[in-house]
Amino acid sequence: MSKVVVYSTTVCPYCVRAKQLLQRKGIEYKEVNLSNEAPEVRTELMQKTNYRTVPQIFINDQFIGGFDQLYALDREGKLDDLVA
Repeated sequence: MSKVVVYSTTVCPYCVRAKQLLQRKGIEYKEVNLSNEAPEVRTELMQKTNYRTVPQIFINDQFIGGFDQLYALDREGKLDDLVA
């Protein structure tokens, strides 16, 4: 079982789409809603990834990007391999 973590916010449509894609494929994930976290958590995440937007998605501790990158991995048939 792979470890998928989705960093999101409450009012982010791309976060919703990323979670829907994962759910549709039956991929379990942990969500970290940055709207409920201390500001330091978001700051640390931005320093780690150099991204300011959400979602930020990690698979097996590897940063893959946001929804567009997740969707591209799925479209190319690579997402299943990453989570296998």
